[in-house]
Amino acid sequence: MSENRLNLFSFSGKVRTLHITWFAFFLSFMVWFNHAPLMASIQETLGLTSQQVKALLILNVALTIPARIIIGMLVDRLGPRIVYSALLLVSSFLCFAFALADSYEMMAITRFLLGFVGAGFVIGIRMIGEWFPARQVGLAEGIYGGWGNFGSAAAALSLPTLALLFGGDEGWRYAIGSTGVITLVYSLVYYRLARNTPRGSTYFRPKKTGAMEVTSKGDLLFYLLMNIPMYAALALLAWNLGPANLGLLDDAVTYTLYVGLVLLYGYQALQVWRVNCHIFIRPVPELHRYKFRQVAILNVAYLVTFGSELAVVSMLHLFFKETFDLSLVQAGLLASGFAFMNLVARPTGGFISDLLGRKRSLSFLIGGLAIGYFLLSSITPAWPLPLAVAATMACSFFVQAGEGAVFAIVPLVKRRMTGQIAGMTGAYGNVGAVLFLTVFSFVSPSIFFLVISAAAVVTLGAVQFLEEPEGQTAEVLPDGTVQMIDVS
Repeated sequence: MSENRLNLFSFSGKVRTLHITWFAFFLSFMVWFNHAPLMASIQETLGLTSQQVKALLILNVALTIPARIIIGMLVDRLGPRIVYSALLLVSSFLCFAFALADSYEMMAITRFLLGFVGAGFVIGIRMIGEWFPARQVGLAEGIYGGWGNFGSAAAALSLPTLALLFGGDEGWRYAIGSTGVITLVYSLVYYRLARNTPRGSTYFRPKKTGAMEVTSKGDLLFYLLMNIPMYAALALLAWNLGPANLGLLDDAVTYTLYVGLVLLYGYQALQVWRVNCHIFIRPVPELHRYKFRQVAILNVAYLVTFGSELAVVSMLHLFFKETFDLSLVQAGLLASGFAFMNLVARPTGGFISDLLGRKRSLSFLIGGLAIGYFLLSSITPAWPLPLAVAATMACSFFVQAGEGAVFAIVPLVKRRMTGQIAGMTGAYGNVGAVLFLTVFSFVSPSIFFLVISAAAVVTLGAVQFLEEPEGQTAEVLPDGTVQMIDVS
């Protein structure tokens, strides 16, 4: 057990890398969600309709699905130091543009582009995986994800007060702009302090870019099939903005987006073929093979963990308000506990994974998640409020600990493609959010929770096909020699 302990009060070596990287993630999430707690002021200043506000919320997450795939490729090719610094730098200027926007069109464009900063999470997964050994990587990734994810809660807690301190109708602009200033400065700090690998280690890069490498013909087909849900989620977002829902896009634009997504999938399929067509000519040596099934199972597990978290956080305050007849403030405080659990639950999930085994831990946590959502589906006004809150917090623990357990495995699949694997897995989290929120728009909260519980049961079955990372994986050094990397 002592091998799993980290001295978090240290600021040298791998622990320093952990601290500067989780804070980069913290800032990326603060910038990504800096508009949410100030939306009432923004709506009043620009005279936005409720439909326009809903559209901004959708636009904020629309780009994150493809962005996580793109960022995953970039981080594997260029390294996390450059990519994280660049992402923070660019997002700071987009943040300034949003704060200065004097029209809905400018606000919509900048909010859409800021969806890219939501991909920052992927970068740190590769960075932490480079610095921490297999016996500690789960805990380290959990701390990175849990503490960094708190950036959205920090925005909700601090920015309304900051806007009041600046004062006036334009106080929200200065509050949002201040997050851009901090992010701009920290992009330079991160570039100065971060290193891709410990001294003497090699940063392994993919042989080709444009798509993930697979190592068998069956995995190639599996990879193409697993890409479809991401495009389907984007089509669902277009539908939400189209005439059948918010009505902000007309039929012509909506159908153009559908056609564009089909063409984009076709282009990606060609890239997948370009990168992997060699497997039809000569088989990949056994030493260098990995099973794409591992990636697919992690994708589905993150869909039901992080995807459900995003969906539930979006509706939980209204659920408490309507079920127990609370004020908005009371309901908001109770619902905020679901996100606050990230601070301890994700690291705990990673630690359990390091300690008890990857597959066993993920199975246990997904099972707890299924039971937790089943309990939430049975909450009625007759429940004592403290019991309902306790059930919600318990469910939240399993959800976020499950997220930590997923990303305790991601860096152990194939080192040189950790960014791409993390990107695809992270994108599936957003796919889950789109899917579950769409379900919520048609059903009652009770059915909504039951749907997530059922999805978790299916996922639990899929996790049983996961293979425990054991032994070593192989990567090729620049001089052609093979280096073995411990994964257990």
